[in-house]
Amino acid sequence: METLRLAHVAPYLHPHVGGVESHVEGVCAELARRGHDVEVVTSRLPGTAPLEERQGYRIRRVPTAASLFTTPITPRLGRALSAAPRDLVHAHSPPPLSSWLAAKWCRRHRAPFVLTYHCDLEIPIPGGAAIVEVYRRTLGRTTVRVADALVATTRTYAQTSRSLWSRPDVEVVPNAVDAARFTPEGGDSGVREKHGLGSAPVALFVGRLTHHKGVEELIRAAALSGPHVRYLVVGDGPRRGALEALARDVAPGRVVFAGRVPGEMLPAYYRAATLGVLPSTSRLEAFGIAALECMASGRPVVVSRIPGVEEVIEPDVTGLLAEPLDAEDLAAQVRALALDPERARAMGKAARERVLERFTLPRVVDRLEAVYRRVLR
Repeated sequence: METLRLAHVAPYLHPHVGGVESHVEGVCAELARRGHDVEVVTSRLPGTAPLEERQGYRIRRVPTAASLFTTPITPRLGRALSAAPRDLVHAHSPPPLSSWLAAKWCRRHRAPFVLTYHCDLEIPIPGGAAIVEVYRRTLGRTTVRVADALVATTRTYAQTSRSLWSRPDVEVVPNAVDAARFTPEGGDSGVREKHGLGSAPVALFVGRLTHHKGVEELIRAAALSGPHVRYLVVGDGPRRGALEALARDVAPGRVVFAGRVPGEMLPAYYRAATLGVLPSTSRLEAFGIAALECMASGRPVVVSRIPGVEEVIEPDVTGLLAEPLDAEDLAAQVRALALDPERARAMGKAARERVLERFTLPRVVDRLEAVYRRVLR
């Protein structure tokens, strides 16, 4: 494919940690490796430079006027897009306002606009649903309508999102994982010893400790899984204190909170685990990159039976499905793998193969380049 000048618009980027950020960073590095001129336009976080180069692509950080419900408000984003020639702008949402500003700039400058809609919005406060609905019917609807190509990460999520029903041409391009970074080989670098896990089967959760991740159910499942299964929680967030208190109360000695770990150590944590767990409870979880990282590491996963997430695995082959908000069912699925190491190993091998077939960065970027070619034609 000919060299393109691409701008990816993401509300946040490194050092902010999240699934969308991880996806954008991986995709942009692969696009740059293929020779494209790639720049990410994002909000400027404290301690970061306005311009930066990372893994072959540039990062242009825009001042944030304010933050509303974790959404950065960046009125200068259009000015940042005008700073260099662009063949195509690819925005990622949510948080939502950056994608709307990108759509507005593209419409004004007649620039091709691609939107990846990662998940529906949710504001967990009284009146939050009404705020989301107002946005969906106004700025959100405009953003979706003007996109030259609209991408969702799974078929089931696209079919069940009210924000996408107005477009019959939604293209499915999954999130990607760096399968060279997350592999079964390499050992656990002392993770089990550091956290006192011994030789016990370990169920691993990786993610932000927020309301929609289902960590409360994970902890209650730990109380029901029996004394032989240990649970390891990697990540930080506003719910950490409350979750640690819950674990001390209902599952003493069974849940270890590792906090946020350095990125270079994360593959070792997956290799230290017997299986991964993604017990998400809301539509804010539309895919689950942590599940991909676990599968790429040769480990099976237990995920919630919700749209999007359930499509990442092949049930009973690469992982198991658990009913959301059901700690008893979650515990049963974890036990089924944790206490049957042969089955866990076989499913982990199949999980790695599924990643290599569908979710590697080269395969996903091949599909994105096809979208770009079609839009530019």
